[in-house]
Amino acid sequence: MLIPRPRPPRLIRPVREPATVPPALTGAWAPTDDRLDHVEVLPLPEGAVGPEDVVVDDADRVISGDEEGRLWWWPVDAPAGTRPRLLAETGGRPLGIEVDPSGEALVVCDAYRGLLRVTPDGAVHELTGTAPPVHLANNAAVARDGTIYFTDSSDRFPVSHWKRDLLEHRPNGRVLAHHPNSGRTEVVADGLYFPNGIALTPDESALMLVETSTHRLLRVELGGGVRVLADLPAYPDNLAAVGDGTYWIALPSPRVPIAERLLPHPRLRQLAALLPDAMQPQPRRYGLVALVDGDGTVRRTLHGPNGHYRMITGVRQHGDHLWLGSLTGPGVARVPLR
Repeated sequence: MLIPRPRPPRLIRPVREPATVPPALTGAWAPTDDRLDHVEVLPLPEGAVGPEDVVVDDADRVISGDEEGRLWWWPVDAPAGTRPRLLAETGGRPLGIEVDPSGEALVVCDAYRGLLRVTPDGAVHELTGTAPPVHLANNAAVARDGTIYFTDSSDRFPVSHWKRDLLEHRPNGRVLAHHPNSGRTEVVADGLYFPNGIALTPDESALMLVETSTHRLLRVELGGGVRVLADLPAYPDNLAAVGDGTYWIALPSPRVPIAERLLPHPRLRQLAALLPDAMQPQPRRYGLVALVDGDGTVRRTLHGPNGHYRMITGVRQHGDHLWLGSLTGPGVARVPLR
């Protein structure tokens, strides 16, 4: 059963910001590899949409969620077109999914229920709940000692109205750390602009983090301090560590010129937020993921200029394949890296 969805504030509170000019996709970002227009799709059940993130567990199951609060799984070697099996129902909206270090459970960021633990039998346990301090749990990284670092993207808008947070363009988000042994949740960093994808560095001394609305890649030192590593030419979403000091970033859309030009005009942005969704600035129909190192240097980019698999919000490397998730798509996708 779906839990009640919160109502968003009717009016946004935008502030004046400098306009930006979206950079062209050139150099390391040039669309020389268009394999994202040729992916294999493993569909959700008919009528289900929104496999926002994707993970492969220790049993070689590919796991993702949908808009109706369900978690599904496919065998990692399933042929294209294979329908999934039901794993669990959260009643909320699963976003980021990670495997617990024990390998015996999943850690799920649920946009309406907070941080969850899902066991192999499909039982769902709340770790934080949606009461303060958690408002919009989005993506997580789990340390070897079990500490769960996760993004709380907005204290103003639910995931159903994420565009309003981007139009407001205020630092409404933060990174939290949940300690399962004590049940305590603490703030690691705040004052962030829709913090989204997050991953631990190999030595677990810092977090790699992306902000969607400012299209920035950050390094958050767990001892204190935040450093900007890169200004990205696209809006980032989830982020996943490969394990060798590199990270895949899902980029659901190149930057949208009209959205960037509206930044110096708070009143226009306030009016835009009141328009029907179809009349607001829209993400581009373009598939894009990028591999970066710990300094933010781009190592590789994969493109889908025709948008055959669009709005890519999740990315995960497993062996010599990438698995992709989409906020709006009808299934997960698989693409070879070689």
